[in-house]
Amino acid sequence: MTDFTLNAVVRSDKGKGASRRLRRLEASTPAIVYGLGKEPVSLSLEMRELFKKLENEGFYTHIIELNIEGADNEKVILKDLQRHPFKDVILHADFLRVDESCKVSINIPVHFANEAACKGVKVEGGALMRLLTEVEISALPSQMPESINVDVTDLGKGQTIHLSDLTLPAGVEIVALSKGADHNDGVVSVVAPKGAAAEEEAGEE
Repeated sequence: MTDFTLNAVVRSDKGKGASRRLRRLEASTPAIVYGLGKEPVSLSLEMRELFKKLENEGFYTHIIELNIEGADNEKVILKDLQRHPFKDVILHADFLRVDESCKVSINIPVHFANEAACKGVKVEGGALMRLLTEVEISALPSQMPESINVDVTDLGKGQTIHLSDLTLPAGVEIVALSKGADHNDGVVSVVAPKGAAAEEEAGEE
């Protein structure tokens, strides 16, 4: 597991106006750290450094050591990130304090492997439909995977891989499945192409 460090400065100037000035004049990103029953602390991060860290997918799920100027360092995970809809700007970052002995919940990306070799597409002429791009999991911070890999090689037309079909590392649970069978959502499926589906319906009529 790769650990990351990120420098931060405590900020006392709060509010939307202060955040805009921070981004515009100082090229910094406003942030907050909270959790473990402690008071939330408002921070500022150098945006260039944050962008550099975000290039590594592991930064989204691994423990981060926040080096906070003038305060105690914090062990955290990145809980939320707000990006500008069209500018290359990070509007805000939320960090959750973690205790390495307690499980936390976080969304991690789903990666689909062997799409070109998928039986339902290559042999049966279907179309691959990605139903989920991320999944909320619960695990100890040290057990957090960077992603969930889904092999679609043997997925046939008309078939679906559900959350309960996913292979997970030891100690990792899917949050939705703890809510009952009704939450066993589909992750990826192979469907008939739109034109073919319309022809089949017309033929049945």
